[in-house]
Amino acid sequence: MPAIRSTFKIVSRLVLMLIVALVAPMGAAARQDELAAVRQATARFHDVDAAIAAGYQLGYVNGAGVRIITGCVAHPTAGAMGYHYFSKQLIDDNVIDVLRPEGLVYSPGPDGKLQLAAVEYVVPGAVSNPPGVSVAPTVFGREMVILVPAVGFYTLHAWIWSNNPAGLFAHWSPRVSCT
Repeated sequence: MPAIRSTFKIVSRLVLMLIVALVAPMGAAARQDELAAVRQATARFHDVDAAIAAGYQLGYVNGAGVRIITGCVAHPTAGAMGYHYFSKQLIDDNVIDVLRPEGLVYSPGPDGKLQLAAVEYVVPGAVSNPPGVSVAPTVFGREMVILVPAVGFYTLHAWIWSNNPAGLFAHWSPRVSCT
């Protein structure tokens, strides 16, 4: 009987490993298809003027009427994000549509011209101004996080237009600089 149990455990583990090996690439392929669709939907925003015409603005006007996040966002050791152009309408609806990201992140190019580097998904949290959702949304199978508690937004970056050595969904890119 112990030999049968041992064999069953081994076979069960092998079957589980086989399932994971077969399903994981399908998930990765589906994610790549979804990211390709986001690239297609946001390609026109390489031109900042097109983003502005579509309703994106540098920064975000919160519930108190104060424009926040207007400069180049940098971290002292992790790199930077860049300049955030947000759609207030998309942020304030508290809904994620992967093809309509709430934010477009531009990094300064060598000539100083802004280059589209990432998209950002943004949903106000329960303590933001104005208040939003109380449960972290998910996008691309990842739970969004509140990076800056004082602002209270759930966010997720996707560096679909710039290679980020820190990772596709990292907040900061060591290749982006605000100086």
